[in-house]
Amino acid sequence: MGALSVTDLYTIGIGPSSSHTVGPMRAARAFAREVAALPGAAVVSLGCTLFGSLALTGKGHGTDGAVILGLMGETPEGVDPDAAPGILARVAAAGRLSLCGGAEVAFAPERDIVFRRDAFHPGHANTLAFRAERADGEAVERVYHSIGGGAVLAAGAQPPDHQTVLPHVFSSAAEMLAEGERSGLSIAGLMAANEDSFRPRAETEAFLDAVHRAMSACIERGCRAEGELPGGLRVRRRARRMFEALSGLNSGEPQAMFEWVSLWALAVNEENAAGGRVVTAPTNGAAGVLPAVMRYYERTVPGADAAGIRTFLLTAAAVGFLYKKRASISAAEMGCQGEVGVACSMAAAALCAVLGGSNAQIENAAEIGMEHNLGLTCDPIGGLVQIPCIERNTMGAVKAINAAYLALSGDGTHVVSLDAVIETMRQTGRDMRKKYKETGLGGLAANVVEC
Repeated sequence: MGALSVTDLYTIGIGPSSSHTVGPMRAARAFAREVAALPGAAVVSLGCTLFGSLALTGKGHGTDGAVILGLMGETPEGVDPDAAPGILARVAAAGRLSLCGGAEVAFAPERDIVFRRDAFHPGHANTLAFRAERADGEAVERVYHSIGGGAVLAAGAQPPDHQTVLPHVFSSAAEMLAEGERSGLSIAGLMAANEDSFRPRAETEAFLDAVHRAMSACIERGCRAEGELPGGLRVRRRARRMFEALSGLNSGEPQAMFEWVSLWALAVNEENAAGGRVVTAPTNGAAGVLPAVMRYYERTVPGADAAGIRTFLLTAAAVGFLYKKRASISAAEMGCQGEVGVACSMAAAALCAVLGGSNAQIENAAEIGMEHNLGLTCDPIGGLVQIPCIERNTMGAVKAINAAYLALSGDGTHVVSLDAVIETMRQTGRDMRKKYKETGLGGLAANVVEC
């Protein structure tokens, strides 16, 4: 895997899933743009086949809708979440869609999107295969893998390499600590210097500020919204009621901040479950952990400011890169340890950094955050990113805060390294049975009767 940028990790898009919604939308758009640009005969029919985890939980994750929107040229960053249901309803009613580029093509979702629940593609657990028939009888076929965090790869391709020479190269926590020692920079400082290789510092800061605003706005929307979440489980939003109750609570009461952190994570993931605008951090299913811990920093740490927020996000990204490079952030490969577990590890490191932790303490915080999420399965009831996903983000946020303070209580010396815990997560994910990895076939999904 080549050089990574913070823009590869943080994406402002829509819920409920980065791998099952954001990634498929991007894959469908890439395919549509390719076939629409081909010279000669027009496209007369389109089809998409979903394999593995995408097929097994794709209905609950909105994968079919994401494919349709992508074929029509929509992007996760640009699509209007409020307008999307109407667009999809019109396509279903008309049996046609406007292919990216303007051409009208026959398309019946129930017929032309096939869920192969019986088959896992050998390339990846999250795989989509597209086929377009042209008027001259020629067929165009492409296969894409949704590899986690909204990233997609064409079958047989390698992850993108920006071909950028970075001043501070590291692909392990040990190398990261050594580079910090050599350069005298903090982990956030290493990241900032590397980002300077991609763009001017002011542009990176503007991007991080935009991520912060999007995360904060998501919390606020979640605290105002009410009603039932879509999908049929009849899960009622709780964030607004919690917000109103906490707003009248004496802030000096011991449990108050604990409950506020849980509320902030809950608000984000209720928005995600409703298909709202969220920031992938590092995935949509784990989108509530970083915003909740970041707001904890803003509300409790004297002197918290924009520079601190940037330090928080850069430090979290450094840790996220290690998981992407050395393991995976896809629940279909790793279980939820690869989503909420990674988010907890990232947030723990980030909070430790803005609380004044040394590089060694930051690495320790990240290690603690993951060590106590090892083996976490992904078992969404009904294939929806609701139970246990929403509450699981509150657990990840609180655990991250605890991990940061545990690391700060020591001098950074510890037995289990971050590299060791990442490798353990990778091995655990590899050994975990498929039914516990975002298939809806095991765990709570198999033992709780849907209402």
